[in-house]
Amino acid sequence: MTTLLDKLWSAHEIRRSEDGRSLLWVDRHLVHEGSNHAFAKLATRVASIAEPGLTFGVVDHYAPTRGTTASPAIAQMIKTLESNAKRHGMTCFGLNDPRQGIVHVIGPEQGLTLPGLLVNCGDSHTSTHGAFGALAFGIGATEVAHVLATQTIWQSRPKSMRITVSGNLQPGVGAKDLALAWIAKLGADGAQGHAIEYAGDSVRRLSMEGRMTLCNLSIEGGARFGMVAPDETTFAYVKGRPYAPSGQTFERAQVYWETLKSETNAEFDLDISLDAAEIAPIVTWGTSPEDALPVTATVPSPANLSGTNAERVAAAIDYMGLVPGRALTEIQIDQVFIGSCTNARIEDLRAAAAILVGRHAKVPGLVSPGSQQIKVQAEAEGLDHIFTDAGLEWVGVGCSMCVAMNGDHVAPGKRCASTTNRNFRGRQGRDARTHLMSPAMVAAAAVTGYLTDVRPLLTERNAI
Repeated sequence: MTTLLDKLWSAHEIRRSEDGRSLLWVDRHLVHEGSNHAFAKLATRVASIAEPGLTFGVVDHYAPTRGTTASPAIAQMIKTLESNAKRHGMTCFGLNDPRQGIVHVIGPEQGLTLPGLLVNCGDSHTSTHGAFGALAFGIGATEVAHVLATQTIWQSRPKSMRITVSGNLQPGVGAKDLALAWIAKLGADGAQGHAIEYAGDSVRRLSMEGRMTLCNLSIEGGARFGMVAPDETTFAYVKGRPYAPSGQTFERAQVYWETLKSETNAEFDLDISLDAAEIAPIVTWGTSPEDALPVTATVPSPANLSGTNAERVAAAIDYMGLVPGRALTEIQIDQVFIGSCTNARIEDLRAAAAILVGRHAKVPGLVSPGSQQIKVQAEAEGLDHIFTDAGLEWVGVGCSMCVAMNGDHVAPGKRCASTTNRNFRGRQGRDARTHLMSPAMVAAAAVTGYLTDVRPLLTERNAI
């Protein structure tokens, strides 16, 4: 019995080498400012893009969110991408394009991401697009050049892994908590060498935004990529998008999309089951996404561990300025950030606004929507005023404080409650301390000034 991975891989495999690697056809190639070296390599060969109609440029990592670019060098990087796109006849969602946004937000938003496609981008969180039942994974700079020149990529096929989540998620618990929960359980390398298929009734009940968050974080658990088989939720989201098929073409495509699922009794190399009811709101305490615990827990103690794990935990605690045994809810924060390809969609902004409305933040923070279209929609709904009335700053569109490449960053030694995907040392700025959590949890932290369980705030809100 075949898996979803089997079906997608075989549909894109052009040929197989003697060492077992597959040459795969690429349906969508998304490039951002970091692709300039790949274009330069193409230029040395006096070569053109193989399929400019399947290649799309996106300004996001270095996009300014507060008016001006961080430096002349960054401004030049953005200009170079836009000029490369014009030279090669490809579409570019540049700074002045009303469709501009974070690459993993606007791909689905524009209908570029469709079930059954293979999507590549020179960014590790390309796994986001797997939420549509697509093969989607990040590639390196050399591979970006190869795809530009040939519209193909060599890849070794990963092993298959299924994570089945059953039951109902508690109020205040969402896709971000689900993702951090499985990563904490299995570890940062728990899915290494595998492609994950997320399954189960809990996953089926997630919106497309939630599924994208789940797949986005797959690589933080070591996976090559994550996927969710497409269903009616997927089809409803895709229908009517600018680049999606329409009319009878859509209907024919949907017939094929409905076959993109693992067959009954399909075997996986690794099979994991989780009970949704056991998952609480999660926060990270350390310097890896696996350093995650229910917000009601305490900072772990290296004394209870052994070997290199004890050393790693001790080093993380030292960097984060924490004390073993301290309640997570006693950790005071300095600022918050709501944004990134993980949690900057309209559903995420609404979740945070639902906590912040009528309340005031005790710490400063930025809210950066994931695309220009989301920004327009949020402002039409009045969400921007909820954020600014609470004391947070409503800024422009881009990766912003997630990667600290555009001038938005956390100051050395400062602690940030963040909706982003990585809490690595220096990720949000030199010596910055990052705690990952859901948009609602970040909003709760903003209101109290501490890492906070959002559930009492929801209860209080519902009682009004």
